[in-house]
Amino acid sequence: MMSTQIRKVAVIGSGTMGHGIAEVSALAGYEVVMVDVSQDLLNKALERIKWSLDKLAERGTISKEKVGEVMGRIKTSLSIAEAVKNADIMIEAVPENLDLKKQVFAEADANAPPHAILATNTSSLPITEIASATKRPERVVGIHFFNPPVLMPLVEVIRGAQTSDEVAKRAYDFVKSLGKEPIMVNKDVPGFVVNRILVALNSAACLLAANNVYSIVEIDSAVKYRAGLPMGIFELQDFTGIDVGYMVGMAVAIRDPLLRVPCPLIEDLYKKGWLGQKSGRGFYEYKGGPYERANIPREAGEKVDLVQIFAPAINMAAWLLRQGIASRDDIDKGVKLGLGWPKGVFEYADEYGIDKVVEALNQLYSKYGYELFKPDPLLTQMVQEGRLGQKSGRGFYEYGAVGVTEFKEIIFKKEPPLAWIILNRPQRLNTLTLTMLDEISKVLDMLWDDREVRVVIIRGAGDRAFSAGADVTSFQGPLHTYYFFIYNRKFQEAVNKIERFPKPVIAAIDATPLAVAWRLPWPVTSG
Repeated sequence: MMSTQIRKVAVIGSGTMGHGIAEVSALAGYEVVMVDVSQDLLNKALERIKWSLDKLAERGTISKEKVGEVMGRIKTSLSIAEAVKNADIMIEAVPENLDLKKQVFAEADANAPPHAILATNTSSLPITEIASATKRPERVVGIHFFNPPVLMPLVEVIRGAQTSDEVAKRAYDFVKSLGKEPIMVNKDVPGFVVNRILVALNSAACLLAANNVYSIVEIDSAVKYRAGLPMGIFELQDFTGIDVGYMVGMAVAIRDPLLRVPCPLIEDLYKKGWLGQKSGRGFYEYKGGPYERANIPREAGEKVDLVQIFAPAINMAAWLLRQGIASRDDIDKGVKLGLGWPKGVFEYADEYGIDKVVEALNQLYSKYGYELFKPDPLLTQMVQEGRLGQKSGRGFYEYGAVGVTEFKEIIFKKEPPLAWIILNRPQRLNTLTLTMLDEISKVLDMLWDDREVRVVIIRGAGDRAFSAGADVTSFQGPLHTYYFFIYNRKFQEAVNKIERFPKPVIAAIDATPLAVAWRLPWPVTSG
């Protein structure tokens, strides 16, 4: 009977991802051995971990005493064989080179105990090919952390072709024990879930910009200020590095014809050495240094058809769902937690209308001919069945009849020509949570083109407050900085939507007027 309890973790590689994974594992109470090719590299990694822990202590996320405890759980080694001999799980985090990873796995396989899980942190290389270097492919799994591992909550758990159910479950449970949010990727496909969707989004945007349908600034403005993405599509590529995007794109395209949409803009920048912020120039210029942000005017993207931009990403998500690679909820969780999107890709699809998505894909496919743009059978079937999204009451999600839609933290009432959004957390002074902001945005989307509704009124439930602002209790724990960032994004999305809403939106305040915390951009009435 093999051991099912994980106590000891071996992390191979101490770079950006490796030392972050070691820190997260030690924070969760595991004994960690970190391996690299020189003690100098390991010492630098330990310094970075100590710096990170000190920052967590300064913010009150952990106690000062715990810094020493965590550091005491991390040992170093120059030998893979020595590090894995008593390990319950190995997590490989060496550079994205298939031959190098296979060497690591071959050595680990020869020295790790039979019960050990052998995991790779690869973001793009096939788990199955890596597993082929071992005599126990059933115990090889992908555990893909997002950068930086300490702050990013999402982790993709990826099954190789021979990964056993037991190993997949243990890997998933291990990730949860780190305080992370895992999603299960059931099949080993290039790019897994999140990067496949991101590549599809990037490919469409690049092709449209290269063919002068929209400019780079117009696209970035539209996705930032209208769709609510944390960064513009090209702005993000500058931030992460044009070289990184080029190499990831090449890696997935080589292995999957569906993702072969060449981007001449990316290739041109890569060959010129214009690699984004780190080189001072990419899609944008950064004369103020590597930390300068791109200048993207809010009004630039008003005429961009967002359906056309997002349709290929939605198409890829539909493909992932139809192929059984991941569930609907995991796919949406992946883009929200891994990419910082305020909504899941299927939520965008339902908002835009599945018929409009298919129409946009047909136009792209007719014009450019790439398989990525050919509407997935799942989407065309949904159109045939009348499952068009929010406007039909059913798409990837169920919405019910307009006027009786149920929500968790708001009450929505439709009384034509009025519609009411009631903030329904009176026991917490109607403080705003991520869920409430999501629900407000969804109702506004539903009412945008509703001809029966002329005015939307927002009020607070109970008799104590309209809203006391943000629910600060949701910003606690080791990921508080990340969730604060996501909260700000969702809050800004809701405010932007209200500012652009084609009908009057009124805040009806008949209690303690704490709505000042909202900085409300709409008229206020006193009840």
